[in-house]
Amino acid sequence: MAEQLPLTLPEQPRLAQNILHFARALRRAGLPVGPGRVVDAVRAVEAAGFTDRMDFYWTLHACFVSRPEQRVVFAQVFRLYWRDPRYLEHMMSMMLPAIRGVQEEKLAQSAEKRAAQALLGAQMPEIPADEQEEEATKVEVDASFTVSREERLKTLDFEQMSLEEIAEAKRMLARLELPVKPLPSRRGKPSSQGHRLDWRRTLRGAMRQGGEIRSLAQLKPREKWPNLVVLCDISGSMSQYSRMVLHFLHAVANRRGAGWARVHAFTFGTRLTNITRHLATRDVDAALRAAGAEAQDWEGGTRIGASLHAFNRDWSRRVMGQGAVVLLITDGLDRDDAGLLAREMTRLQLSSRRLIWLNPLLRWDGFAPRAAGVRAMLPHVDSFRAGHSIASLEELAAVISSARDSGEKTRLIALLQDA
Repeated sequence: MAEQLPLTLPEQPRLAQNILHFARALRRAGLPVGPGRVVDAVRAVEAAGFTDRMDFYWTLHACFVSRPEQRVVFAQVFRLYWRDPRYLEHMMSMMLPAIRGVQEEKLAQSAEKRAAQALLGAQMPEIPADEQEEEATKVEVDASFTVSREERLKTLDFEQMSLEEIAEAKRMLARLELPVKPLPSRRGKPSSQGHRLDWRRTLRGAMRQGGEIRSLAQLKPREKWPNLVVLCDISGSMSQYSRMVLHFLHAVANRRGAGWARVHAFTFGTRLTNITRHLATRDVDAALRAAGAEAQDWEGGTRIGASLHAFNRDWSRRVMGQGAVVLLITDGLDRDDAGLLAREMTRLQLSSRRLIWLNPLLRWDGFAPRAAGVRAMLPHVDSFRAGHSIASLEELAAVISSARDSGEKTRLIALLQDA
């Protein structure tokens, strides 16, 4: 919880009406707030009193917040609605158009843009129809070099998306594919252009010809599809990215003919949770809701080393067969023992056909492997790529079957060696 400024109320405050409008803002921001919760909030504030800001905050928090992922949105809407002038100025600057290059663009923190739209979006002035027509005759805009909305959305950071943009991004992710090339199997199938002799079929044919071998039967390798194993960090710093990636993986798991034998998904924060069975649910909202209910450590701490140890010990032999490809989605900010993390990463890499690490922090141009967790993990992955936008997931789909792709690993390993 960030530092709160003292509340300033009018001489004749209408607290119940203000709480009602605050609840409507929360509902526009995505929280499931109904009339019953508004009544409970008014009664709770009446019982708890209105003398301390922190008490008032947590009283409303107890009435309106029911899931961990709603805390950030509630905090941002609360600070904006209850007259924090610094946040009000920042929200207004985000809602108004800004000219790039004239002033420095400030990126919104988590849920700030959503809070701004919830509180200020409905209050933006509308131009009357006659004025719109008059302006339309005077202003001509050359949009030949503008980027389409979909192209802009592809490069937008998941953390900076509004509710409308998140909904559109989810629809785009549902159409995105993750193709993979089949692997050759030791087993063969009959083929006239095979490179192996099928002695069993050859002798059977000879027995039908009185023991005379007239032709040699041949085999070519059968094709098999690998498993996709996803280990997704759901700690506080990764929650928004994890939701979008899991939405994408649900589409991959339920798309017929996608090429994967099976898609196994695990979440981890302070503990490891297997959510594979929930991805089988056809409805994506129901699937992610069930997965979130089972994973009790959403937006908690991070113990990457301990979580990987649990996976290697309990699940590796069950799900890593058939040349599995492993996607590890985390920022690598771990406070556990770096030696344990390095050992578990080594074992994970040896068990997988390819180990690909998606890190949203790689979106920054100045990213360097300074954190101990990043330094311990980086040497043991096959590819190190960004995972913060739709465009980064499209790049992953293009190179996931390429054994030569290493992403940013080579460059960052060079930085480690020079340090």
